[in-house]
Amino acid sequence: MTSKSTAVRPESHLGHTMKPRQLTMMGLGSAIGAGLFLGSGAGIQAAGPAVLISYLVAGTLIILVMWALGEMAAANPTSGAFSVYAERALGKTAGATVGWLWWLQLVVVIAAEALGAAGLLFSVWPAIPVWALALTFMVVFTAINLTGVKNFGEFEFWFAILKVAAIVAFLAVGAALLLGLLPDVASPGLANITTDFAPAGLGGVATALFVVIFAFGGTEIVAVAAAETEDPEHSVGKAIRTVLWRILVFYIGSVFVIAAVLPVSSEGLASPFAGVLDAARIPGAGTAITLVAVVALLSALNANLYGASRMVYSLAERGEAPRFLARLSGASVPMLAVGVSVAFGFFATVLELLFPDRILPALFQLVGSTCLVVWGTALVSQLILRRRADREGAELPLRMKGFPGLTICGLVLLGLIFAIGFSAESSRGQLLSTFVLVACLAAACWLGARLTTRDRQPK
Repeated sequence: MTSKSTAVRPESHLGHTMKPRQLTMMGLGSAIGAGLFLGSGAGIQAAGPAVLISYLVAGTLIILVMWALGEMAAANPTSGAFSVYAERALGKTAGATVGWLWWLQLVVVIAAEALGAAGLLFSVWPAIPVWALALTFMVVFTAINLTGVKNFGEFEFWFAILKVAAIVAFLAVGAALLLGLLPDVASPGLANITTDFAPAGLGGVATALFVVIFAFGGTEIVAVAAAETEDPEHSVGKAIRTVLWRILVFYIGSVFVIAAVLPVSSEGLASPFAGVLDAARIPGAGTAITLVAVVALLSALNANLYGASRMVYSLAERGEAPRFLARLSGASVPMLAVGVSVAFGFFATVLELLFPDRILPALFQLVGSTCLVVWGTALVSQLILRRRADREGAELPLRMKGFPGLTICGLVLLGLIFAIGFSAESSRGQLLSTFVLVACLAAACWLGARLTTRDRQPK
């Protein structure tokens, strides 16, 4: 981390026309998607109402991570974000590893968002098969991401506005239902929460925790988008503060309403928002919220495709990915980076055609714990870079309060999550798979760096 006067500026080739309001809504757009509209039901099925504990734990961690990222992004706005910060703090291999890990995570999430949106739309309009809908979504949003960042940011802004308004309306209806204010509808009260709060015990909370972590994953895209934002030193801090409290209110509020209205055995948890509105007996509301959920997932797909393309572009700029991925179009868009980032989504639609209804659950399980590695690396990087900046007397445009205590608290909390995860059989395999993936990526990045260095040496 460097001072404001000597900070590395955003990549000169990319555009810098994204507005602060667009940056804020992009953070919401990437985080409010499949994890909330679909994953919340899966979390309740795993842990019952005790899933609220999972949301509070993960929410606390993401707040600390985003504060740390905000400090680094304001000082050095770059499309590589935490990958670049890890490189400066821990070395090239660490930076490349976390960059590729996050990119792999996002390309899987992109496929999950497309399939999730297609499945929801099919539930209310079964005219086109899920795989064909998902394929259509992938084509449309690939085209959108090939436009200039200003147009992309405006599109994402209005997408996010729509789903935020829908969630606010959902919370209002849920509160009215629980308080018995809806005519001719009996209130379930809090019986579903108080009767059996944690039916699966600590193991259920641990299982749900990784579903919840998947839900919060993507919030860190704010740090990536800072590189193409006007006045990032000031807009990043505002965006992070706004995104965090909104996400926590929307997530915890929505999950509380769902857990109170729908029992763990309810079939409505397959599409929990629609299930609650059906219980409220509001004509057409279930279908309407399902369509809003489709928009929400597509908004998240849009934002995550942006983040994935910028990350692999940054890796190419730093020589950690093939150089051709850093080529830009006339609109300052890394077209080839967009193409490789969306390729897996197209492949997933083929898999959905071959194995119907089996791909989305597998994708949810694949990416949950990779978020933890990325977040942990961000905290360690901030701890090192902030201390380095303090020793050098560097001026930082945004300073994380409570340093180093809160950063260390985040790392301790992360360690506890890993310990809980390894103690539960349902999540142990996922964590081991993630560690194997990280080890393979690190080995590949180290070997690639050695070969590149050797090739550059004079003969």
